[in-house]
Amino acid sequence: MQVADVMSKTIDFVGVHDSVENVSRIIFGRGINGVPVCDKSEKVLGFITERDILSHFYPSVEEYIENPLRESNFEKMEEKIPEIFSLHAGEIMSKDPVTVSPRTQLLKAQSLMFIHKVGRLPVVDDGKHLVGMITKGDIFKALVGDRISHIEDEKYNDWMSKHYPYYVNWDKRLSFEIPDLDKVFKKHNITGVLDVGCGTGEHTIALAKKGYIVWGFERSKLMIKEAQNKLTKEKLPPKSKHEKMFHYGEFEDALKKLKGEFQAAIFMGGALAFNPNTYKKVVEKTAKALPKKSVMVMQIPNFEKIIKIKNRVSYTGFKDFDGNKEHAFLEFYNHPVEKKNILKTFSIFDFDGKTWNFYGLKSTDMAYITPLKIESILKNLGYDVKFFGSSHNIASGDRLFSSPFEAAKSDWLNVLAVRR
Repeated sequence: MQVADVMSKTIDFVGVHDSVENVSRIIFGRGINGVPVCDKSEKVLGFITERDILSHFYPSVEEYIENPLRESNFEKMEEKIPEIFSLHAGEIMSKDPVTVSPRTQLLKAQSLMFIHKVGRLPVVDDGKHLVGMITKGDIFKALVGDRISHIEDEKYNDWMSKHYPYYVNWDKRLSFEIPDLDKVFKKHNITGVLDVGCGTGEHTIALAKKGYIVWGFERSKLMIKEAQNKLTKEKLPPKSKHEKMFHYGEFEDALKKLKGEFQAAIFMGGALAFNPNTYKKVVEKTAKALPKKSVMVMQIPNFEKIIKIKNRVSYTGFKDFDGNKEHAFLEFYNHPVEKKNILKTFSIFDFDGKTWNFYGLKSTDMAYITPLKIESILKNLGYDVKFFGSSHNIASGDRLFSSPFEAAKSDWLNVLAVRR
């Protein structure tokens, strides 16, 4: 793999006459540790780092020898800020910086960073003109690949598990969704269901209470723990096999243990999209594990509405169960990268009756799944596919399979796939 495959083409750089104040604004504002210094043709002349800037607060060897007491006054050093800010980038930059070309192998770029103790390298063409930037993070993510996405997803869901009960009004949601699932499963003689990305187990337990054999899979330890805690409080039919209902780990690995007692799989609440690099394989392996006559149900976020209608932002607020506290949830999305992945950022605010407090913020990649993409995958696996739409607003009374999917109106793309 080469640098060109993973480098960033959107790059911050400065000119030799830019002030250190402007350079500092870019470095600290972008959260990076340095920027290239270029001429008007964008030819790289040097590199300036936060260390280069901070080093000017300290005395030179000559200054220290001349007056060691004065130059050890750290409060006095802070008075140098206006003086340092007035310097030009060309005066303090490191000249002849280490660079790589787009054709450089990734591991060679990583070795150069290790040898020179830097975290990012300018990428230049044969004329030394700036064409990109490569970082240790870019290389690590590219080499580790799918696995790092799974780890990030696990951390995101672990974090979400603490507030998940307040994010969804489960009593109302299940009162609509479980009867719809039950109707479909009875129609197709389904007795066993795989709940992929089961979260804290609400659908899994509700279907088990209906008499289905259900296995729930989740990559978040904390969500599985919460699901197990809920399970201990429920009275389930004997055939539900609740002692092995929830499974932590990779769903693909668990599929190998199945013994043919499952004829359906559900991916609720956008679970499939949380497999940004492997969702197609997940669907294919699920279909392979199910018998010829099988059913798959998927809830997929309507990304078209999120981007074009909602301007990539959505808000949800719910009261706590005791009625004394409110939680506000703000979601926002980046534009999809090459129509493959879309970055979702989720932030939470808590209201204690007097003030709002910021709880935290996490981001995770999601697969940018469109109706056309999922229909193509399922049809190639022999499934007949129907699309339905529903709203995030449970009070609207939308059922899973009662309303047609509308790209400009539906919050969810509900997929019903049947293989006969």
